[in-house]
Order: sequence, then structure tokens, then C-alpha cells
Amino acid sequence: MANAPLMPKATAVWLVENTALTFDQIADFCKLHVLEVKGIADGEVAQGIKGSDPMTTGQLAREEIERAEKNPNHRLKLLESKVRLPEPKRRRGPRYTPVSKRQDRPNAILWLLRNHPELKDSQIMRLVGTTKTTIESIKERTHWNAQNLTPMDPVTLGLCSQIDLDIEVQRSSKDRPASAATSGEHEATLLPVDVSTGDGPEPFVPTRKPREEPINLETVFAKLGGSRKSEAEDEE
Repeated sequence: MANAPLMPKATAVWLVENTALTFDQIADFCKLHVLEVKGIADGEVAQGIKGSDPMTTGQLAREEIERAEKNPNHRLKLLESKVRLPEPKRRRGPRYTPVSKRQDRPNAILWLLRNHPELKDSQIMRLVGTTKTTIESIKERTHWNAQNLTPMDPVTLGLCSQIDLDIEVQRSSKDRPASAATSGEHEATLLPVDVSTGDGPEPFVPTRKPREEPINLETVFAKLGGSRKSEAEDEE
């Protein structure tokens, strides 16, 4: 909880018992509801919780408490800790699997190997929290219980979510090269040996139509005029 003492209820118990602060001030400092603080004062809430002195733990100054006791509108300010703890590093490794579900992991691994052979061993390890040795033993049927294994969906078993499974399947599909059939492009192939060496029939090569020259209208009309003139001379 941000900007709150380490033990909010225990701190509230101590402030209620040892100071003259209002319920609103204690609730604001401990990040609790006002009615919850009132219940602490009435003995209905936090029974059996020992009060924690915020001054001893270095979370609140005495002067701050005295200032707040004199002014009901003053809000207590939490002292900044002089010791800064490093942020815990997230450990990368196999997913943790509850003890009650560990007996189902071999069945889930067998299901993944049969239904999603494109998955890598590292992906299966992330999904069901297993080891590479176990995966190899199930692949080679050297697992101690190989005769009794039954493929079972890890999502149904609760070992992983459907979203996690879909993400791993999409990753593996992206890693595979696209086939020529799916791309729709035909790759060029080599000619047979008899064709390339000249022993067989020559490959068919389509002939191209000669390029047509642009029509000159003056030449056409000149030819037409000459032909008409020759016809007139023949009639005479």
C-alpha cells in the first residue's frame, strides 16, 4: 500500500490508545476507513492485535503527532525510510505447479507433443512447469509411467491458460519459414538433363509477334490515289 505504514491496523491501534488524534487523522495516515478506526476504538475491530509504535519504527516523528493533536485539520506525513530495499528480481524459470496438479503434468506434456509438435521444449517448460529431462523421457517413452499416460489438455487441467497456450503457438508459427504453397509463388526449377545437354527435344519457346509500325495516313492515301489512277487508264 503506497504511503502507508508497514502495519496499518497495528499502527492505528497504537495511535488510538496513545494519542489524542481524531479518527479522520488516524484513518488518513493508516489508509483505513473512518468506521474501521472507530471500530478499533470501540474494541470491535482488530481484537488481539498488538499496537505498533510508528515512532519506534521510524515512520512518524513525535513533533508531527503533537502538531496534529493541536490542529484537527493537519494530516500526518509518513517519514521516508532511510533504508531502500532493492526491488526483487523476477526469477525466470519453469512455471510453478501446485503439488496437487503435478501428477497431471506428464499427461499434459504428451498432449502438447501430439497436438502441437511445433512447440519447442522451452515453450512446453514454460507452459506446464516441467523440465527438459521429463519431456525427453515422454518423447522416447522411457518415462516410468509411460504405459499409463493419457493425453490431456493442459488448459483443462488448469496448468496454463488458453491465452498462454495461444501465445506460444503463435510464436512457434512465426519462427517457421513460410512454405511455397502458402505463399503462392512457384520457384524456378532446373531443366532436365536431356534438354540442357541438347539430346532431347528443344523446349517450346513462344514466338513474339513482330512489332507493328505506326500507320502513316499520307502514305495510305497516296497508294489509294495511285490505284484509282491506274484503273482509269485501263478503262480508256
